[in-house]
Amino acid sequence: MAKLENIKRKIQELKPDLQVVKPAKTKPYSDIDLNNWKEYSHVKTDTWWEFTSRDNSHGHSNEYHGNYIPQIARQLYERFTKKGDIILDMFLGSGTSAIEALNMGRRCIGVELKSEQVDIVKNKFTPKELVTDINLICSDSADISVKDKIQARLDVMRSDKAQFLILHPPYDDIIKFSDLKEDLSNCENTEKFYELFSQVAQNGYDMLEKGRFAALIIGDKYSDGEIVPLGADCASKMRELGFKMKAIIVKNMEGNERAKGKNANLWRYRALNGGFYIFKHEYIYVFQKI
Repeated sequence: MAKLENIKRKIQELKPDLQVVKPAKTKPYSDIDLNNWKEYSHVKTDTWWEFTSRDNSHGHSNEYHGNYIPQIARQLYERFTKKGDIILDMFLGSGTSAIEALNMGRRCIGVELKSEQVDIVKNKFTPKELVTDINLICSDSADISVKDKIQARLDVMRSDKAQFLILHPPYDDIIKFSDLKEDLSNCENTEKFYELFSQVAQNGYDMLEKGRFAALIIGDKYSDGEIVPLGADCASKMRELGFKMKAIIVKNMEGNERAKGKNANLWRYRALNGGFYIFKHEYIYVFQKI
């Protein structure tokens, strides 16, 4: 025993600065090393997210009205995904989820209703990336048949399920995205919007790996002189499906808006006249599939 202690002491004398490297301490759904948690100060852990502008670098752009800002994807991916994980976006739009997935070493399956929009997004990736990392599906995300199409892409990517789910639906009829009857922005009423959203969320739930996370990005609207809490109502629909709610994040909308400055006084007048307040925020609801 004394001899062993002498050897240890000699080693320490020769290498006084030698430190034992601890193995990384991570969660099953994240690459964040909790042994070095202080190094992740850029990762948000509070429920108020403020971004002064949209990040239009690294393949992102603002040509599509209604897309969410890439900083949201960046934050969510680092918290709730690992490199190589597959993000499933049921409302792909301009491809923000897919672009940021590629930027961060993740993969993505995106479902988009409009064929012309799918073609636009395809042009943002190389042919190789569209085989190895990014899979685009032109389909109705509320139709049950979309699950077979997603599963076929998962099989190609050698995964049974997706590891993260993003839902960024139209905010009911605030913005009309197409003339297609399947488009959630064309629902005849808000109740029909909720019905179709629930079907999309159910399809996403079924294709998500157990224990992994989902994010709902949504805002509210005004109609007939009263506020319609789309966020809270859609979040409630997801809880009914079996999702466990983990967070309600409030995000300022300034990074999303375009050319609203010239209308600021008009909206202020309308607010004073109508007894309401002007939206400056939207929500990011975080869920886990238990």
